[in-house]
Order: sequence, then C-alpha cells, then structure tokens
Amino acid sequence: MVDAFLCTWKLSDSKNFDDYMKLIGASFAIRQVASMTKPTTIIKKNGDIITLKTQSMFKNTEISFKLGMGFDETTSIVTLDGSKLVHLQKCNGQERTLVPELSDGKLILTLTQGTAVYTCTYEKEVSSACAVTDCSSVTL
Repeated sequence: MVDAFLCTWKLSDSKNFDDYMKLIGASFAIRQVASMTKPTTIIKKNGDIITLKTQSMFKNTEISFKLGMGFDETTSIVTLDGSKLVHLQKCNGQERTLVPELSDGKLILTLTQGTAVYTCTYEKEVSSACAVTDCSSVTL
C-alpha cells in the first residue's frame, strides 16, 4: 500500500553519491554543490494520483503519476513491488531505476544506473502530512 510512503522525508545519509553523479554526467561544480544539500521529499496522494516533490536549496522537482501508468518525465513508470515503489526511467537510451522502500521507520532510496548504485536514507519529519505515525510496523 502506497499510503505508508505518504509523508515528509529529510535526507540523513547517502552513499556513493559522487560516483553516481559522475556516471549521469554531472560536472564537478554541480556535484560539489549537490553533495552539500540535504533535500526534503514530500510524498502525497490525491485519489489515485501520487505526487513526489523534492525540495532543496540546489534544485526543486515535482512529478505526479498513477501507479503502473507511464508518464512524461523522460519515459517513466512507477509500480508497486511488494514493499517497494519501483520507478523506472528511460532517457537517451539509458535506463535508471529508483527504488524507495521503508525499513525501520526510514525511507531508503536506491538509485541504479548501469553499474553505479547510490543509496540514500531519509528520516521522517513528524507532521500532519504523514499518513502513518510509525512506519517501522507498516506492511505494504
């Protein structure tokens, strides 16, 4: 169930970010600035439309989609696979997979492109936007 993801999440840790950014073609300057940001991700649902908004001092993004339906971010589709949301992007002949999942009350996001794997951990910000107060016990 997607409702377990509905909340505001703040980045607390990341692994292999610079390697991942190099692989997707980010310049040294962009990688330096991006490595210092701690983005907030807000996940909301209105009917069957899910909105994922990421905000930081560096860049803000927002995508809205229906599970299992393609949408135009490049060519993307998001599906629910057990306890994981799987976001597959295709752009310029390359595939990138973003997989957020809940573990011990945290949102773990794994991004994979080719051989590069980047993992970041988000902690829940307590707010009225959260659908669930204790994600550690949620079954999706």
